[in-house]
Amino acid sequence: MLYLVPSPIGNLQDITFRAVEVLKQADLILAEDTRTSSKLLQHYNISKPLSSYHQHNEHRVVQSLVEQLVQGKTMALLTDAGTPGISDPAFLLVRACIRESVRVECLPGATAFVPALVNSGLPINRFVFEGFLPLKKGRHTLLTQLASEERTMVFYESPMRLVKTLEEFRQVFGDERACCVSRELTKLYEENTRGSLAEVCAHYQAKQVRGEIVLIVAGKG
Repeated sequence: MLYLVPSPIGNLQDITFRAVEVLKQADLILAEDTRTSSKLLQHYNISKPLSSYHQHNEHRVVQSLVEQLVQGKTMALLTDAGTPGISDPAFLLVRACIRESVRVECLPGATAFVPALVNSGLPINRFVFEGFLPLKKGRHTLLTQLASEERTMVFYESPMRLVKTLEEFRQVFGDERACCVSRELTKLYEENTRGSLAEVCAHYQAKQVRGEIVLIVAGKG
């Protein structure tokens, strides 16, 4: 069978007892980045074969992995941080497993947007997860569509593009739209910056930005 195992988004202690046991029992661990996953495995004294599984090779290796699963192997899929499939590879392998009647189980665990959403102070009874916006093609069209979205919106963004994205949001959603930028969640320098898009944009224009980022934007009131 295939286990999808959430990994800590920062603090290595944010992993479940069950996840550690699954990793110890797996025949093979599939890792988005074997170097990153090795640090987690070493921390919990887990020694298992590792194989790379990421967006650049997933189409090529899916069939081989499914064949091994059909033959009886147990695999655990880890991404660099968070739950596999949430803006990270997993979908193709899960779909292929289902087609071949391979059992798939996703463990509950860390996902960056959940703590960011909950501590944003914005309505969370209804929200829409957009993940990473397209870099070029379709970006403006999508933002235009989201201008009328009434639910709270959740985005992922890289440090180098944060200010540019906030500036685009100001143009599309307006300067006064409420937002929250969560950075380095669960880590020593965790930061949650709340305010209007204009205020938050000015905050990050004046500082160097590092770390993983979740951007929460209020829906249209």
